[in-house]
Amino acid sequence: MRRSYLLNLVTLATLLLFTAVTASAQTEQMRGSVKIVGADGQQTPVAGAMIDVYRTDMKADYHTKSDKKGEWVFAGLPFVGTYIVSVSAPGASPMAKAGVKARRDTPVDVVLGPGSGKKLTEAEAVAASKGEAAAATNAGGSGNSAADKAKAEALAKQNAEIVAANSKIENANKVIGDSFKAGNAALLAGNEADRANKHDEAMKLYGDAIQQYDTGVAADPEHPGIASLLTNKSAALRSRAVDRYNTAILSKDDAAKTAGIEGAKADFTASAEAASRAVELVKKQTPATDPAEQKQQATNKYFALSARAEAMRLFVIKVDPTKANDAITAYEEYAAAETDPAKKLKGEKDFAQLLFETAGDQAGYERAIAEYQKILEKAPDDPDSLLRIGQAMFNIGALNNNDKAKYQEASNYLQRYVEKAPESQLRTEAKELIEAMKQQANVTPEKTTKPPPRKRP
Repeated sequence: MRRSYLLNLVTLATLLLFTAVTASAQTEQMRGSVKIVGADGQQTPVAGAMIDVYRTDMKADYHTKSDKKGEWVFAGLPFVGTYIVSVSAPGASPMAKAGVKARRDTPVDVVLGPGSGKKLTEAEAVAASKGEAAAATNAGGSGNSAADKAKAEALAKQNAEIVAANSKIENANKVIGDSFKAGNAALLAGNEADRANKHDEAMKLYGDAIQQYDTGVAADPEHPGIASLLTNKSAALRSRAVDRYNTAILSKDDAAKTAGIEGAKADFTASAEAASRAVELVKKQTPATDPAEQKQQATNKYFALSARAEAMRLFVIKVDPTKANDAITAYEEYAAAETDPAKKLKGEKDFAQLLFETAGDQAGYERAIAEYQKILEKAPDDPDSLLRIGQAMFNIGALNNNDKAKYQEASNYLQRYVEKAPESQLRTEAKELIEAMKQQANVTPEKTTKPPPRKRP
């Protein structure tokens, strides 16, 4: 059985790339923090507070939000500028500070009281910073009212939930990233062990990879990167299934052979399920608008489709032939996404092989023949196509009471195969079929002559 190695691995994490620029001496960092006084009188950081900065010596404005620690920063504002910093948050009274300079060592730390959550306009921020709009800065009345306390409690709860959610996301990201990295290392090591014919070692490594991918999936099954873990998990399962199957069929112990084949079937099945789930997830993702993210989504989808096509092919051939239509759909979707000519041709061969091995009647064999004919149009002497067409023609002839015409076609294709693949292990089988048709229907291969070369106009 041929093994398909996963040579390309999909990156899970989105990397933030910071481009270095030449910093002018006339820019400086502005930073600060936002806290709110809760019902218990304690100050807690505000995540997601709106920070609006307005330059007063000329027209310019800048906007950001506080992080989960309640902190915010602008990387580089004009050093000579004078600014008003307006801060607002849900359930809080807004606040504005005037005369602020961009200084790294002078943070703008703000403590908000409970309030309506109003966001100041630029004009209101200017007025509030001058003490000219008390109503705007304390919309909602006294900070000691029952309503204000309730709002403060709600905001504190909301902030706690945000912090908890962010912490969960960070933990999941780390687990998923670590699992993906460790799983990929084990998967590639398994590939190398297989290439060195160390199949027992390879099977153990594939098992390690599968376990790592499962750990990542369990951390957050809905994480955007889970499709990539499932794609590579499918590859690890598929590779282990091939090793288990090949080891089993060589075993002289019937019990060990049966157990090995059943284990391989379980892996083939799980591989198809993992890849199918990966495709399902990538199809559900909201289309990205950023070009880099669009490219990453397309890459993830391509690998998922490729993994599913191969997994379904082996699943149908080795486990459940009744799912052939699902395998055909998987191949067709993969073929539509494949742009590499060599990979596309390999996919066409795998698809034709799938049709051949799952054919059970004349219509099935004819469909396989049609796919192999497409390959011969691109590669007229392709040995696999010549052999399979010959075998399919022979089977059709046998189904039709030793149809001499079909046997003749079969004999011709098989003879071409014998000539084009002198070192093939199946050459003997092809010769035996040619001899059988000679005995049954008095058919021998017809001599082929090359057509005369076309005259140039």
